[in-house]
Amino acid sequence: MVKVHYIFDPMCGWCFGATSLMAELAHHPEIELLLHPGGMMQRAPISVDFRQHILQADQRITAQTGQAFGEAYLKRVSSGAPLILDSYQTAQAIIAAEQVGIAAFEMLKAIQKAHYIDGKLVASEETLSELALQLGADQDAWQQAMQAASTKVDSQVANTRRLMEQYGQGGFPSLLVEQQGQMRSVRPSDFYGQSQRWKSFWQQVVNH
Repeated sequence: MVKVHYIFDPMCGWCFGATSLMAELAHHPEIELLLHPGGMMQRAPISVDFRQHILQADQRITAQTGQAFGEAYLKRVSSGAPLILDSYQTAQAIIAAEQVGIAAFEMLKAIQKAHYIDGKLVASEETLSELALQLGADQDAWQQAMQAASTKVDSQVANTRRLMEQYGQGGFPSLLVEQQGQMRSVRPSDFYGQSQRWKSFWQQVVNH
């Protein structure tokens, strides 16, 4: 089994663009995908100027990765509707998901879809709870897991940043492959729009 460390942020548009690539790894029988949240943004309302920056970046993401953004999301960003980004609360939900038997990557995908496709406010306990219940969580168990996860977010983000510094990773998304006691970096951006090449690359990795 090959361990692949995925350094990500739920509020990172490029991570959303890389979702189909990461799904290949998450579902690969010979790969264990380990998620490391990066804490890119603490809870913050997004200004009009920065919204324009986001929309321009989203166009580049679609052009390079082929990942489309939903109309509801684009409308929220381009309008005066509330837009709050919170890397910590969404990471907390991903940590909590594992405690109630939901795969971390599946919770990440649900958060990304809710935000980038459906235009929902994912910096909301109500929205995150709704997503967890849709994935099969029990309401009471979820609330307990979220409370427990609240004490773990900061340390996980700190661990991610140490990992990034140790192996020279400069941003999101980043991948580190752990194999035979060695760690090496793989750049997802080298494979955007090249799904077959991506599959072939990882088949070579697991057969090494």
